[in-house]
Amino acid sequence: MGIKNELSPEQQVSIFTTLKTRFEENMNRHPDLDWDKLQAKLEANSGKLWSVQEMEKTGGEPDVVGYDSRSGEFIIYDCSPESPKGRRSICYDRAALESRKEHKPLTSAVEMAKAMGIEILTEEQYRALQELGNFDLKTSSWVETPAAIRNHGGAIFCDRRYDHVFVYHNGADSYYAARGFRGCLKV
Repeated sequence: MGIKNELSPEQQVSIFTTLKTRFEENMNRHPDLDWDKLQAKLEANSGKLWSVQEMEKTGGEPDVVGYDSRSGEFIIYDCSPESPKGRRSICYDRAALESRKEHKPLTSAVEMAKAMGIEILTEEQYRALQELGNFDLKTSSWVETPAAIRNHGGAIFCDRRYDHVFVYHNGADSYYAARGFRGCLKV
C-alpha cells in the first residue's frame, strides 16, 4: 500500500509544469519571487507538493501570492476566478454537517481543507487575494470564522460584487452550489 500523500513521478512532472506555467503567466502576483526556489522547496517536501496537487485537482488553480521572509515560506492561495468547483456545495464544519437533519452535503469546508493539508483563507487573506485580481464575481467562498460567530451557529463567507469585497454571514450548516472555499498553503 502506497503513501497517501505522495505523487508518482508522472504526477510530479505534471503539477510542476502546470505551476510553472501559471507562475510565469501571473508575475503580477509575485514580481520578485524566483520559480526555481519555490520548485526546490516543493521537491524537498512531498507532502506539500501533494497538497498543491489536491488544490489543483479540485479546481483551485494554486499560485504563489507572497513570501514570508521571517519563516522563509512561500505563500500559495487558490487563484481560480471562481470558488473552486470541486469544493462547492459544502457546509462550514463538522458540527454544522452533523446538525443537519436531512439533505446533508458530503463534507464540510474545514474537514476538506484539513484532508488536503491546507488552511481556509482568513478574511484578511481573502481581501489580500482580491488585491491581485477580481475573484468570486459569481460565487462565494467560506472564510475562517471567528469562534464568537461560530459559537452562535454562524459562519462567514466573502465574494466580490460591484467592484467591492463583501463579507456576509450565514448559518454554518447552509450550503449552496455557488459557495466553496479557498485555501492557503505555506511551503
